[in-house]
Formats: sequence, structure tokens, C-alpha cells
Amino acid sequence: MTAAVLYLSVNPLETRVAMRENSRLVTYRVERQRTSSLVGNLYKGRVTRVLPGMQAAFVDIGAGRDAFLYVREAGGILEDFSDLFQNEEGEDLPPDLSDSDISDLLRQGQEVLVQVVKDPLGAKGARLTTYVTLPGRCLVYLPTVRQRGVSRRITDPEERARLKAIIDGFGDQQGWIVRTAGEDQGAAELAADRAYLIELWQKLQNASERRHAPSLIHRELSTVLRTVRDMFTHAVREAWVDDEASFGEIVDFLEQADPALAPRLKLYDKSTDLMTSFGIDRELAKALKPKVWLKSGGYLVVNQTEALVAIDVNTGKFVGSSSLEETVTTINLEAVREIVRQLRLRSLGGIIVIDFIDMGEPGHRREVYEALAAELATDPAHTQLLPMSDIGLVQLTRKRSRPSLERTLNRECPYCHGSGRIKSLPTICLELRRALLDARAGRAVGDRLSVVVHPEVSQFLQGPYRDLLRELEEVHGLEVIVRENPLCHQEHFEILG
Repeated sequence: MTAAVLYLSVNPLETRVAMRENSRLVTYRVERQRTSSLVGNLYKGRVTRVLPGMQAAFVDIGAGRDAFLYVREAGGILEDFSDLFQNEEGEDLPPDLSDSDISDLLRQGQEVLVQVVKDPLGAKGARLTTYVTLPGRCLVYLPTVRQRGVSRRITDPEERARLKAIIDGFGDQQGWIVRTAGEDQGAAELAADRAYLIELWQKLQNASERRHAPSLIHRELSTVLRTVRDMFTHAVREAWVDDEASFGEIVDFLEQADPALAPRLKLYDKSTDLMTSFGIDRELAKALKPKVWLKSGGYLVVNQTEALVAIDVNTGKFVGSSSLEETVTTINLEAVREIVRQLRLRSLGGIIVIDFIDMGEPGHRREVYEALAAELATDPAHTQLLPMSDIGLVQLTRKRSRPSLERTLNRECPYCHGSGRIKSLPTICLELRRALLDARAGRAVGDRLSVVVHPEVSQFLQGPYRDLLRELEEVHGLEVIVRENPLCHQEHFEILG
């Protein structure tokens, strides 16, 4: 059984959330005051543009830039869900609108109730859906569909069947999903959560009818309470919070939602930073490097690009004790657990390609693939795993609702502009040589030019590349005076007459 510890560090400027499972950091989130998440908010929006070629529409929700609504997410505006289909578990799902025309569903100027499912990222606006989901403590209410289900993180078959029977007995036509926190809860607790969510939905509908678009209809809970609602389950041994006001807010919430968890909440009242004191910052810095070492001596290389995330598995220092095939399989199996941890920790989503070390035996490839599938089953985010190729490549998709941790904590390098590379010193020096010769064109032999460069370039010119300056003077008759400026970009230089 997973033993988890939750950490919340709260101040007026940011809220940091971390979770350890079995003493290993698996989750770290930051929400800052000026960049708080929109995910979960409900808006009454106005369609500003319908794009039949993209089967999507732009919707003004009053967030500064238009949000995006795909046709497959637009079915929530329909009143008749007669065209239902079922998934492999026999659960009803929304109508499949993939082949529908967006122009038949939406028109410019139309007002629609939408929910944010993905925050704005870069130049892209928020992603929307009309399939509203209202999460409670134990249940998620889906008022626009008839889907019924149980969280896949509840794995006991008897418990799943018991919970499914309870929500099937609700007797309404709306959708209900039992959350992880609903495990071991009785019918009375689930019924109370249901009543609260139905009442909330009625209030939101009434508010939507009264207001004009664009308008915020419902704001998600604060980061602190949302974290407690979503992550503080009975699997959490203890939860630490370093803000007294937030501590009181959480206690009040737990006394209503789940009183049994209240004694597990601890107030951290020391002067040192909570995340530093518990070693979270140190572990995070280590885990977020491109190269992640495994205990065996192997390592992963995690590379996030605009198109996809590539993860490469390498043998590193591990040489094994038997055959090469056994060594490779051992490293791949160890890498599986760390890969899923990195996906959760870094909030990586979209297309992910994993390059396992090549295994010759089909049985070993199957063993690694099954281990990956089992580990992904513990991931709260929805994933879709494709079969492993003969050369050990695995592709999967992971649902992304917020920017990755790297994009949240870091910014683009002003030197390389996100490429991860800058020009080498020899390249810069040879470019400088060509520029000097161009500047000398038309001048008399014996001319002198000054050049302003970064100190590292200066040292390289007067060290390993000193023959370049000598060649300019002896062959081309050009004397070059090198001046250093530490504020100069390493790739840039200035030639003075």
C-alpha cells in the first residue's frame, strides 16, 4: 500500500504543493498569484469565430484572449443524448462528434456555458469543453452526460462493484464518477456528496441564465482547498502546511468533508522554509536535471520539445553480472518506475516517446511493456499506451491540463533562445575573422581595427586561436585590438574603426 505525505507551502505570492509516495517525490506544483490556473472555472462565453476547416471555434470568456473549443468537446450543448456509445468497461460516454460539422453546433455570437480544461500556454488560449464536470469530495458530477464509473486508482474488484452499484442506484440520468477519496465510503456519504453537487449545479445554471457573456460563473476552489480535495485521501499518512490561516481553512473543510483526516493535518510553525526543511527543494533540483540517474548506475535523458517529450534510457555505469540481455532488461525495468515518476513530477503531457535499450528477446520486451502499463495505471492523469516496437521504442499520450513544471519554473535562455545550444568558440572566432576582413575591404594595408568581444572569446583568441590574429596581421596587413566586455553576448561582437 502506498504511504504518502503531502506538503503545502503558502504565502501571499505563491502556493507550492509537493507529495511523496513511499519516500519518493512524485508531485510538485506551483501556482503563483498572477498566473493562477483557470482549469475548472466555468464561464458563460460568446462564440467569436467558427472555423469549419479546423472543426473548432474561438470563444470569448473574458480572459484577455479567446479560448479554443474543438467540435468533439461541443456536444454538451445538446439536450438529447440518444446517440450514446459504451467503452470497453460498459460505461456510457458522450456522443461521438468527431465527424460532426462545427457549424451545425455553434454560430458566431452564440452564448455557451463552457469549462476550462487546459490553461493558456504560450500564444495559445485556454482549451474549453461543454461537458461540465463538478468535483466533490467523493464524487465527480457530470450533468451533461450519463457516464457512470469508478476511479481506476480503486483497484479492488469487490470495492469497485460496491461503489458502482451505489451510483447506479442514484436513479437520475446524469453522470457520476466515484473519486479515489470515495473508497470505503458508505452510501450515506456518497448520497450527501451527490446532493451537494446537484444543488451547486442548479445554482450555476441559474447564475448563467441571469448573466451576459463573457462572464465568470464559477471559480474553482483555491489552490489549497483544491489540493486537499483532490490529493488528501486516506492513503496520505500526514499533511504539512506552513500557513496558519490556510491550516484553519483546511481544518474547517475536513470537518465537513472527511473528519477522520483532520488529525493527520500538521502545522509547520518553524522559521525555516518547509520545502527546504523536508528536503523537497534538494530532491526537486536533482530530479529536474535533463539526466536522471538510476540506482543501478544507468540513467535517463529527458528532453522536452514543442512537439513531444523524448526519454532515452542508457546503461551508464551499470555493467551487470551475467549476459548483456539480462543487464539491459534489468535497467529497462528499473527505468520504468522512474519514467512514470518523472512524467508526474514534471507534469509532462502530450506525445511522449520512450527509447528503451534494445532487447533481443520478445519475452523481455513484453515484460518491460507490461511493467510500464502497470506503473502508468497508478498515474492520476489519463494515458494511452501504444505497443512497443521491435527496436524498443514506446509511444504514449498523457493528458495535459497545465504547463509542465519546466515551463512554470524556468524561462527561455536569452543566449540559446530555447535551443539548448550556442555557437562554439571556434565558430564565433571564424565568424569574427570574416567580419574583420569585410570591414577592412577598401582600407589601406596597415590599418588597425578594434573589436569588442565577450571575455571568453577574447581568451580563446589570445590562446588556442592566437594564430588567427597573427594571420590577419602578417597575411592581410590588419592589426586587431581586442577589447573585453563581460556584458557582451558571447555570440556577438562589435567592430570599431
